[in-house]
Amino acid sequence: MTDTLSLLKLRRSVPPQFLTAPGPEGAQLDELLAIAARVPDHGKLAPWRFIVFKGEARNEAAEVVARVFRERNPQASEDQVEFERKRLTHAPVIVAVVSRAREHAKIPLWEQELSAGAVCMTMLIGAYAMGYAGSWLTNWFSFDREVLTEFGLDADERVAGFVHIGTPTAPISDRDRPVMADIVSYFGS
Repeated sequence: MTDTLSLLKLRRSVPPQFLTAPGPEGAQLDELLAIAARVPDHGKLAPWRFIVFKGEARNEAAEVVARVFRERNPQASEDQVEFERKRLTHAPVIVAVVSRAREHAKIPLWEQELSAGAVCMTMLIGAYAMGYAGSWLTNWFSFDREVLTEFGLDADERVAGFVHIGTPTAPISDRDRPVMADIVSYFGS
């Protein structure tokens, strides 16, 4: 079995609260982003882009999330606000994969959106191949226009996912996987 197949068989999402430094930096982070951008992209549209949150920028983003959460939920306790604030501070590197799918004469929006999803998965696999772990998440703020605007998204852009990357703080355990007989069928048999 090749190293790639071994990696794919063992890859497992690690929740952000179980990720710590180090994460990819400098040339290694640049390489990871370049790898993530090597996905199927019909028409060479690059219908996605990246916003990287690391260092103090994670805390700035966390304050935006906490403020908007408090505005949307005035009855929320301080513990609830703090929980929301921490969502973007656990992993040392978080990459927002921004879908910028646009109407096109030949390439459907759905295909462009799938390409953004492929970016998220390729980034996770690349991070694992570099010795890191991570997870691809969306939370309520992935769909909140005020937060997205403050994060620098245009009105017609959406977040395909926040990819949290770092070093796991504990051994990575697997979870139950689908029973293949329940999800595979063969046409024409």
